[in-house]
Amino acid sequence: MNNFEFTHSFPAVRGIQAGRPCYIAMCPMRLIPTLFQFNEEEVPPELRAQRTINKSRIPEITSYLVDNPCDYTLSSLTASINAMVNFEPLGDTGVGQNMGTLLIPMKAQILINDGQHRRASIEQAIKENPELGHDSISVLFFIDEGLQRSQQMFADLNKHAVRPSDSISTLYDYRDSLSGLARHLSNEVNVFSRMAELEKSSISNRSSKLFTLTSIKNASKALLRKGGKDLISEEDKLIATDFWTEVTQNMPDWVKAKDKKLMTSELREQYIHAHGVMLQAMGNIGADLLSNFEPEWKGRLTKLSTIDWSRQNIDWEGRALVHGRVSKARSNVLLTGNYIKQHLGISLNDIEEKLEIEFQS
Repeated sequence: MNNFEFTHSFPAVRGIQAGRPCYIAMCPMRLIPTLFQFNEEEVPPELRAQRTINKSRIPEITSYLVDNPCDYTLSSLTASINAMVNFEPLGDTGVGQNMGTLLIPMKAQILINDGQHRRASIEQAIKENPELGHDSISVLFFIDEGLQRSQQMFADLNKHAVRPSDSISTLYDYRDSLSGLARHLSNEVNVFSRMAELEKSSISNRSSKLFTLTSIKNASKALLRKGGKDLISEEDKLIATDFWTEVTQNMPDWVKAKDKKLMTSELREQYIHAHGVMLQAMGNIGADLLSNFEPEWKGRLTKLSTIDWSRQNIDWEGRALVHGRVSKARSNVLLTGNYIKQHLGISLNDIEEKLEIEFQS
């Protein structure tokens, strides 16, 4: 590198991956918009090293940064440098030989291989809150070895990425009020506390669990008629806990399963009420009960135990079942709710009435 060439300078750690040198550095976020480039959208896919930006993702990440300036976490960016770099180690031996300063020519082109949505969101977030520009993000630098290598890097970085299940995301998300409600219910409602699947978004045939944490969250969201970002008050928690406790007391099969007197696998195989479609339908029904039938709503729920929940009941076909398989599609949730409402003596709303007429015709 020319001694008189202007450079960007970063404290960095040097390493080796697949026989190639790489460097990890902490970069001030205010430099991210100007330092890192992205292949323009008009370039054909075969000539790009990245996918095009999904602009709908940027506001969500931006809001996350702006709303949580003292409590956010961003994973590293991965970038390729199309020029020779210079690494000045702290020492000639030991740990010092791989710790030092990374010098990157200012004329070098640095392309993002992974993290273009984070980069765009950082740029927007700094415009809204300039203080974020003083924070740092870690960057993993590689030396650019051409388009084919960059495209392979993108494929490799994304090939093994696995999105966490909705249930474990709910379990670990302390920013989201609805997730907090789901965790609260999984502790306070007796059947849920014993039989909530906290990690997976689906339940295997052999599982001893009955409902996923996600299904509890979504059903309770419907129950309280909350939006995704609405706050949950202590009163909301009490209402939801009271409602689901009352529902479970009128579902003897759930109680038997909780007490190990009935296998959950048998319930799932033979009954509708052991599936999320029923829980979601009950959330919708509960919203109407709480708003239209106070204080007599608990009495209405006693009729739940009189419903024939067996999958052999032909009335479920087209409602909770489609060709014999349980369906959680919105129309099936509503039609399942219609059937339950009719047994509880609750009138259908306009949307439900219209759907019921179409179903019966």
